[in-house]
Amino acid sequence: MIPKLIIGNCHSDQRGNLLYNNDFDASLIKRIYVIENKDVQFVRGWQGHQIEQRWFSAVSGSFKIQLIKIDNWEKPSVDLENFTYIVDSEKLNVIHVPSGYISSIQSLELNSKLLVMADYLLGETKDEYRYDIEYFKI
Repeated sequence: MIPKLIIGNCHSDQRGNLLYNNDFDASLIKRIYVIENKDVQFVRGWQGHQIEQRWFSAVSGSFKIQLIKIDNWEKPSVDLENFTYIVDSEKLNVIHVPSGYISSIQSLELNSKLLVMADYLLGETKDEYRYDIEYFKI
C-alpha cells in the first residue's frame, strides 16, 4: 500500500468557514496528538512504524511531510523512494501513512500544528523505528 492524500475542502458563507473531509474514515483511530516543531528549519525525522498506521492533518499553518517505505528495518537502503506532501490548514486534507513507512516532518510556517492520528494506543505495541535525519539520500 502507498501513502494517500485524502482531499478535504472548505465551505464559506456569511457565518464563517467550515472545513470538512467527508472521504476520511476515522474508524481505525485509537489515539491522537499534535506536533508543533520549534521552528521552520527543524526537520523531525526519520521515524516510523512497521505495524502501526498514521494519519496527518495540518490544523494550523502548513507542513512538508516526506515518507519512505522501508525495505529492511535493521539496515534500510539509503536510496529508497521518497513521497513528498504539503498539507496546510486551509482545507482538511489528511495524509494516510500505511504501516511500513517512516516520515520526516517540517513546519513551513511558524506556530504550525500537525494533528497526528494513530491506530494503536500508546504502549500497545513496540513498533517505533528512528533513523538519523541525514541517513537517506533525499
